[in-house]
Amino acid sequence: MADTGEPTALSQSAATVPRRGGDPFGEAASAAARRILVLVLADYRGPVAVDLWNGERIVGNDDAPCALVFRHPSVLREQLLHRDLMRLGESYLTGEVDMVGDIEALFDLVEYLRRHELTWSARLSVVPEALHLPRAEVLFDSHSIRAGRSARRNSRISIAHHYDVGNDFYRLWLDPEMVYSCAYFRDPDQSLAAAQRDKLDYLCRKLRLARGQTLLDIGCGWGALVCWAARRYGVQAHGITLSEQQYTYALERVRREGLADLVRVEMRDYRDLPDEACYDRVVSVGMFEHIGLANFPLYFDTVKRVLKSGGLFLNHGITSGTRWQESSITHFVNRYVFSDGELARISDVVDAMEQAGFDIIDTEELRRHYALTLRRWVRALEAHYPQAAALVDEASYRVWRLYMAGAAYYFEVGSIGVHQVLAGHVGAPLAIPLRRDDLYLKEEE
Repeated sequence: MADTGEPTALSQSAATVPRRGGDPFGEAASAAARRILVLVLADYRGPVAVDLWNGERIVGNDDAPCALVFRHPSVLREQLLHRDLMRLGESYLTGEVDMVGDIEALFDLVEYLRRHELTWSARLSVVPEALHLPRAEVLFDSHSIRAGRSARRNSRISIAHHYDVGNDFYRLWLDPEMVYSCAYFRDPDQSLAAAQRDKLDYLCRKLRLARGQTLLDIGCGWGALVCWAARRYGVQAHGITLSEQQYTYALERVRREGLADLVRVEMRDYRDLPDEACYDRVVSVGMFEHIGLANFPLYFDTVKRVLKSGGLFLNHGITSGTRWQESSITHFVNRYVFSDGELARISDVVDAMEQAGFDIIDTEELRRHYALTLRRWVRALEAHYPQAAALVDEASYRVWRLYMAGAAYYFEVGSIGVHQVLAGHVGAPLAIPLRRDDLYLKEEE
């Protein structure tokens, strides 16, 4: 996919990494680093080049699409002594390393490092070399951009950490509808804006929305789906969110689009929905990842309680190819991105829904669509680097760039997925046709 703007200092081709004059840490440190990298990466044949602080390329070709640039030898020292890939990510946040070019390609090297074990003889060779490299001058302090785990998953505090960085920041790289979940692409060349409109309509068609129905959107974001459903399908839509900035934006959007008679938006936790709440349709898109496996029974029981008999529930969320495991990558995501994020296998999701009394009608996997979406987000973010860094800060910009590029890589290889599960009450009449034909009818412009 073509870039959406001129290359920035962070997104330029890896072949054009600026070469710094001189050797700020001395030839002895460069020589030790050279010997370490040649030994550790002797078998690496991937797309990532590795450069030192003096501009020397140790691994990879001149035309490599991505370069990992060590700006300080202490990073290499810590990786050799502690094998801590999370610290490598933190070093990128502080500028001790740079990731230049196609940052998604970097995760090919990350996976190599995760799998590659040095022999004892190799360890005996590199550890003394690592000990001669300089230590870090300042220990990294992550508190300024870290949100600790919340005692209550999907709490207002944890949601605010991710979503309340500023609507202007998200507006730089999201589509005009402000949809922060995977688009639904007709083909790889379709624009993000068109694919997101297709996704909104696809959700409505899956729910078989009809004029006069009531719709609850749990985690409604900036209000794209509730406004689309009300405007295009004539439903009475109720959106709830825990993000104050999303709530403020959605309220203004409803007013601006003249939908106040059809759309109501609240700052409300789904667990606090009143006992008398009752809807023809319930949908949740991109909120499910915050819930946590332990809260599945409460979540699905709540949805079942507020869904009318014969109604439909559509749950759209990111899933994991394996059971959730603690790792350097999940630690990084939980510390800097989603403080309460936890992914489940689709089999666990379906099992929990069935345990709650749902009849599973339809399940669809859309991971390739999310890889395409994330690549467009990364390109747009990079193209707006000066504005993004001004709205947040350099470290936060790098968090989003690294996180979204990594997610695109893992969606592409299938380590994570995203599933839409359509369900209704067990034993209730199904409000859907016998076949899927209606889902694929071309939308009238």
